Amino acid sequence: MSPLIPSPIFHDTIKLLQYLTGTKNLHLGKALHARLIVSNQYYVLETNSLINLYSKCSELEHARQVFDKMPERNVVSWSVLLAGYFQKRMDFQVLRLFKSMVLQDFDLCKPNEYIFATVISSCSNVGYLSSGRQCHAYVLKSGFVFYQYVKNALVRLYSLLSDVVGAMEVLVSVPGSDTCTYNLILSGLVENNCLLEASNVLKRMSAEHLVWNKATYICSFGLCARLKHLILGLQIHNQLLKSDVEFDVFVCSAVIDMYGKCKDISSARKVFDRSQDGNVVSWTAMLSAYSQHGFFEESLKLFSDMQCEEVTPNESTFSVLLNASAGLSSIGYGYSLHALAEKQGFKCHTNVGNSLINMYSKTGDIDAAKKIFSGMTNRDIITWNTIICGYSHHGLGSKSLALFKEMLETDENPNHVTFVGVLTACGHLGNVELGFYYFYQLMKEKGIEPGLEHYTCIVGLLSKIGRLNEAKDFMLSTPVRWDVIAWRTLLNACNIHRNYTLGTQIGNIILKLDPNDVGTHTILSNMHAKANKWDGVTKIRELMKNRKIKKEPGLSWLEIKNQTHVFVSDDNGHPEFVEIHEKLKELFGKIRSLGYVPDTSNVLHDVEDEQKEDYIGYHSEKLAVAYAILRTHKDAPIRIIKNLRICDDCHVTMKLISKVTNRVINVRDANRFHCFRDGNCSCEDYW
Repeated sequence: MSPLIPSPIFHDTIKLLQYLTGTKNLHLGKALHARLIVSNQYYVLETNSLINLYSKCSELEHARQVFDKMPERNVVSWSVLLAGYFQKRMDFQVLRLFKSMVLQDFDLCKPNEYIFATVISSCSNVGYLSSGRQCHAYVLKSGFVFYQYVKNALVRLYSLLSDVVGAMEVLVSVPGSDTCTYNLILSGLVENNCLLEASNVLKRMSAEHLVWNKATYICSFGLCARLKHLILGLQIHNQLLKSDVEFDVFVCSAVIDMYGKCKDISSARKVFDRSQDGNVVSWTAMLSAYSQHGFFEESLKLFSDMQCEEVTPNESTFSVLLNASAGLSSIGYGYSLHALAEKQGFKCHTNVGNSLINMYSKTGDIDAAKKIFSGMTNRDIITWNTIICGYSHHGLGSKSLALFKEMLETDENPNHVTFVGVLTACGHLGNVELGFYYFYQLMKEKGIEPGLEHYTCIVGLLSKIGRLNEAKDFMLSTPVRWDVIAWRTLLNACNIHRNYTLGTQIGNIILKLDPNDVGTHTILSNMHAKANKWDGVTKIRELMKNRKIKKEPGLSWLEIKNQTHVFVSDDNGHPEFVEIHEKLKELFGKIRSLGYVPDTSNVLHDVEDEQKEDYIGYHSEKLAVAYAILRTHKDAPIRIIKNLRICDDCHVTMKLISKVTNRVINVRDANRFHCFRDGNCSCEDYW
């Protein structure tokens, strides 16, 4: 009897195998398989059903053994085994089996539309764009491309693998797009930041009056979030509320994320509060909405509510919270979150590791940041950027550049953020030659177009070594739309290097750009005071008064036992100010014996020297360090944050206090960190 001729009990056997497949009854399936072998009723169609049974029961080795022993096969034989491999995400097995199939020279073994849909999807999963294109060519010749699931598989292939042109060509050239087609291409376009194309696809979908499902809404809210298009987001949200689409936790999270990215935090919170079945995804979306717009305290408070609701955080939650702690410079919260993340097994996740590096860098513990970096087995571009920029922010240019060199020896390519950190490091070292090499040559080799931040770094680099006129000429000759920050970088350098003539010129340029810039008025006033031009100081003050500009008061704060203590310059309002002032007098007595002489050049008042010493003697960071010495353990590092740039006198004072008290003092000012230890500052330059 030919194996292709069905037996008399064929239909009953097939039905039984189908039933066992549906119920996944592997035990009875094996018994039936044994009966077929014994009775020699081993025909193609029955064998195909056996392969299907084993595939659906995740017994792919058995399925392959049955397949390999078949004397004759048809297209279904290949199809069911390919489908089994695909469902178990064994995409490389799919492609190998398909290659074997196309080598068969039989009409019964020619691939059909189902097989091509499966194979193209596997190409997408493993990133084989060239193989996918070969399949595309085959289906074009055979006409299979007009099957909806084949078209959708092709759209998914090109969208996932960043071939936007290919995806659009399939969409436009092949008729009959459904909701799934549009969802796939929308998702791919948004993911690849092709926002204009995604907007056009969304308009096209609306014009065809296709029904939107959950995936459509999630993609659309993602598009609005990337575009920061609040009005469009409101319109889509309104349409969602009128539809029958289930408002589940994933849709809810997409809506919250959209409002968060569009800076409408109150609407995001309303959606969050009204959600019925919030899980870690929606909680994390709301935490992120707060954190990304600087509402760090609200983010941490919401996390307390999340814990009360017994919602278990995931790695994304910890990443958001650690970055919020970094934003607050709260190392106390950071320690707690680090311990909790490690306890729950998320320490090895790359995004958590990156956030830990960021948190420790921004809270002043760069050694802890480096320890986290060294312990990470999986690093991405964000990992390298965070540690390189972290060292730069701490004034440790040599270490930053050493890490950059190490990065270049790996397969990770630097991006524009990397070079901001690298050029800043060159500035700390005053290495113009190296900075110019990175800026003019290496960035070009890496295909990175310099942006305003990189040009500003070059201005800072030239300014720091006193080449002020060269910096000015660079700015005037470069076709860049300079902002106030770039010009103020040069102005601050003029103040440091006491080039008051050029400083006045630069100050006038800035005030034309922004007449109300507080920082510029302050620096100009400083420059006049240093030059003893008190009429100039008076003029600046009158100008500020007329324009209703108020100088930002000098504030410093530090965290002790999870409590934040804030100090204002010459502050007598602190409940312990008497003890603080007494401690400061004691410290001044000790450092004077080391040769300390107050630097009164920054005092903006035309008064006697003794009164000038009083002005600088009670700067906010000095009050903060005195309080920290009073209220912390003698071996504990002191971490102070200041809203303005630390002055020359305070910088020297912190060095000497670190020596006489044998304490490590970290001061984070408006520019960067300064780490004082044993009478030295770890920074490779002062400013």
